[in-house]
This record gives sequence, C-alpha cells and structure tokens, in this order.
Amino acid sequence: MHKGKKITPLAKPPSPVIEDDGSDELAEQWLVHATTVQRKHVLYVIHVQTRYCMIFADAKKADVDGFLRRFVDRWIEGLIRHAGQHDMLRWVDAEQMMEGFEESCRDYAFYKRGHRGAQKHINEIAWVFEDCAAEWGALPTDEFSAGRFDGDMNDTPRGSKGHKDFYYPDEEMMAHWLRRYAGLDEPSVQAALERRMEVKREIWEFERQQAHDAQY
Repeated sequence: MHKGKKITPLAKPPSPVIEDDGSDELAEQWLVHATTVQRKHVLYVIHVQTRYCMIFADAKKADVDGFLRRFVDRWIEGLIRHAGQHDMLRWVDAEQMMEGFEESCRDYAFYKRGHRGAQKHINEIAWVFEDCAAEWGALPTDEFSAGRFDGDMNDTPRGSKGHKDFYYPDEEMMAHWLRRYAGLDEPSVQAALERRMEVKREIWEFERQQAHDAQY
C-alpha cells in the first residue's frame, strides 16, 4: 500500500490457462505460490514444463526486485552446480550459455492465475518443507542450504499430464537448459544426460559401499 493505494506487479494474464498463451515459445512459465511458515513468508516456485522447483524462505513482502535476483541466481547457480557435480560442463560454453539466457530472459511479467498440475506438486513440496522446517526448528539460513532442499525435491520422481512415465525434474530442466541456452543439438544433449546418469550410478555405488563398510 502506498498513500492508500494498492500497488501490485500483477498484470492481466493473456489467457486464463498458461498453456494457451502461445505468443512466445521461448517464454519460461513458472507458478509462484506463497505461504507462511514459522511466521515468515515462503515462496515456492515451480517450472510448469519441467516441474523444477525452488523454495525461497523468509521472502520480503512486496520485494519484487529482491525476489527476482534470488530467483535468477539460484536457478543459474543450481544448474551449473548440478552440471559440475555430474561431469556435464564439457558440453557447456559458459559464456554462450549466459548470453543466451540474458537475451531470452530480459523481460518478465507476473500474472494472477493458477495451474492445476503444478499446484498439486507445489502442495506436496510445501508439505515436505514444513515438516523439515519443524524438524530443523528453523527455516534454511542461507541460499546454499535452501538449494540443497531444492536439489532433494528435484531429485524426486514426478508424474504429470503429457508424460507417459515418471520423470525427474532436475534431469528435465537440465535437458531443457542445454537445448535452449547452451545451444546443443539433440545428440549432444543425450550424450550429456547419459554421462549424468553414469555419474549418478557411481555416486549411488559409492554411497552403498560406504553404508556397507559402516556396518563393520
């Protein structure tokens, strides 16, 4: 509220249904959901296409610029960290990737509307987050801690309309990012994803061996 008037970044949506927008095929569409956890604002953000999610704890009310900075930094850093951990950076030209991102994502808009499928997943994530926050006794204290929770949620299998089988949001977003912002052709995307899965198997085997050794 400013001088008795309500100021909002929300604009009238181009259509009631997100999938019907269709005017810009390169537009990234996210659903943002706000709740209160332990008396603090928490924003849950989920990518409609891939169901990749990010959670922003202790968000400041009406701080659009602050939210956008956190959002962009977490999105980019989370993907780069994931690519590095899974030996995928050999396929990525960082400078080209950032140029593509900055070119495509210069403008933004907020619309007041929902998405049934994405909201269902947000509700599940919010339930897990509130349960974890109660166990921790506090909200995540920094972006790294919040990013670890994001990682756990994005490594959780999801199912949605248009997908025949269950899928993992981190894998879906990684493929999406490599195609759109790293400019890779489909064989290169698949090669990067195959290497990612090889590394995941190596990590699983290492953790299994560690657990086995701990028993003796």
